Amino acid sequence: MIAENGSLPIRIEQDVVLARQTVRQLAVASGLRLVDQTKLVTAASELARNAVIYGGGGDMHWSRVERGFRRGIQLVFADQGPGIPDQAKALTDGWSSGTGMGLGLSGSRRLVDDFELDTAAGQGTRVTIIKWI
Repeated sequence: MIAENGSLPIRIEQDVVLARQTVRQLAVASGLRLVDQTKLVTAASELARNAVIYGGGGDMHWSRVERGFRRGIQLVFADQGPGIPDQAKALTDGWSSGTGMGLGLSGSRRLVDDFELDTAAGQGTRVTIIKWI
């Protein structure tokens, strides 16, 4: 059984796999439908990979959250990398600061119910997502 909340360092590619496994276990234990499990795991994988590739590594924090009658899973991905100088551009499909397809942030935003990006050039990046059950 997975804890109600916790954190996982994400430093190397293998940590991305561990993040995916952790989120899958959390989603199943929380009662998310299979399609929503897949969406949350996919978003987590993209954000964890971004933390490794663009942020030089970071951490994933998870918790079960409640707002009124709604229950959900909140994931926070934080790194101390260079940050994102242009958030609007970074959230545009097809734009990438690297060699990727440019769908990581924008795709993740579409896969979850709540998405918050907190970043600035030189100050790291923090992405908070929630999938409601």
